[in-house]
Amino acid sequence: MDTSKKITLATFKSFVKKNRDQLLINVGSSFDGMTDCVQSTNDSGFSAALNSDTPFSNNLGIAGVWLVGGSRDYFSPINENGLSGIRASNCCGSFTIAVRA
Repeated sequence: MDTSKKITLATFKSFVKKNRDQLLINVGSSFDGMTDCVQSTNDSGFSAALNSDTPFSNNLGIAGVWLVGGSRDYFSPINENGLSGIRASNCCGSFTIAVRA
């Protein structure tokens, strides 16, 4: 992952499309309707990215991904522990999509 350029939604979508078969996901937090706020998850690390039961353009068909659009998604590159990918956060939570480097 080239860290010198700003990561945009288009960059994120391209990364997902290019690496779809080898994606790993780590969901750090998600929106909880019971408490009406974003809460940390008990996710213990990266796991294989699974197809969503309800594929929408907002989740790119991946369980754990949720994009809000309208320039309200924030992306940053990661290169750690042999993984290369993109960390995303927004008002619905945060997650990291990566591949083994």
